[in-house]
Amino acid sequence: MSKILVAEDNPNARQLVHDILESLGYESVLAVDGPSAVAAAQSQVPDLIILDVNMPGMSGFEVCRIIKSDVKLAHIPVLMLTAQSDVESRVTGLGLGADDYIGKPFSPRELAARVEARIRAKSENDNLRRTQEIIRQTFERYVSPNVVEKLLESPSDVQLGGKLQEITVLFSDLEGFTSVSEKTDPQKLLGILNLYHELVVGIIQSEGGTVDKFIGDGVMSLYNTPLAQPDHALRAIRTALNIRRELVNFSQQFEPIYRMKINFGINTGTAVVGNVGTNRIMNFTAVGDTVNLASRLQALSNNEKILLSQATYDQLNGQVHVNPLGARSVKGRIEPVMVYEALELVS
Repeated sequence: MSKILVAEDNPNARQLVHDILESLGYESVLAVDGPSAVAAAQSQVPDLIILDVNMPGMSGFEVCRIIKSDVKLAHIPVLMLTAQSDVESRVTGLGLGADDYIGKPFSPRELAARVEARIRAKSENDNLRRTQEIIRQTFERYVSPNVVEKLLESPSDVQLGGKLQEITVLFSDLEGFTSVSEKTDPQKLLGILNLYHELVVGIIQSEGGTVDKFIGDGVMSLYNTPLAQPDHALRAIRTALNIRRELVNFSQQFEPIYRMKINFGINTGTAVVGNVGTNRIMNFTAVGDTVNLASRLQALSNNEKILLSQATYDQLNGQVHVNPLGARSVKGRIEPVMVYEALELVS
């Protein structure tokens, strides 16, 4: 049941509004002056506030200003109800954030219609805010801030449930990390690993990729989700090329033993994309054979090679110089798969 705060110092008017709201099935909270209206709004957090202008202790204008400046209350619609029907008063109320205005004496039918319209609008806004919060919580750790903002601008474009769609998957992995870890203090090793991850993640996000997960020293990233990217395969390859280029100077900060190369596997295809997990713990990810093949290609790579599947190569339209490596056997597949090595972008 929606809760409506009625702030009105005239007992007859207050009772009339209460009776109208009760007939509509709403719960009303009554306040007799400005200070009690502010206190009731803060404690009850109603779905709508019907606010008289001329009240003892604090005017309705001042109450509206306080409510609209409070981040916890600003989303509550305010309907100004007053005998002051002149244009100046209306402009003042609306300028302070009031959402609607109705003058006394009022028609019960008109008040009812305006109340229901404001309650509907608030319900829609609440649903939008909840969706935006889900989007923010889901994606702000995985994609760049500008991507999150784009998602929030058009939350209806985001499918948070499972969805079958075409994506490009990039796996990157540090070469020789296991052997290095056997000779390094765990705390020091973790610090070095996080620096590598910081480099990789920054470049992934700069290309609009979504950081799906960290797999030890490896990173899995997705392209063409949650936002559509017509050039998703090219973005994945640019990511790998940029990481490889930046790695030259980046690794100089480490002792030679920690100057590790990064190997890449990239595949394009359909996968189920969405939230996987439980109500308490979930992760936005992709599952399916497309993901598996990208991982297998990365496992074939060495010496910083960027290995592509046939499906990814077919998306490039000659925008990348490649070295065809031919059919290669891949773990988990009976038939060999065609593999290409990405060399550089076509200038």
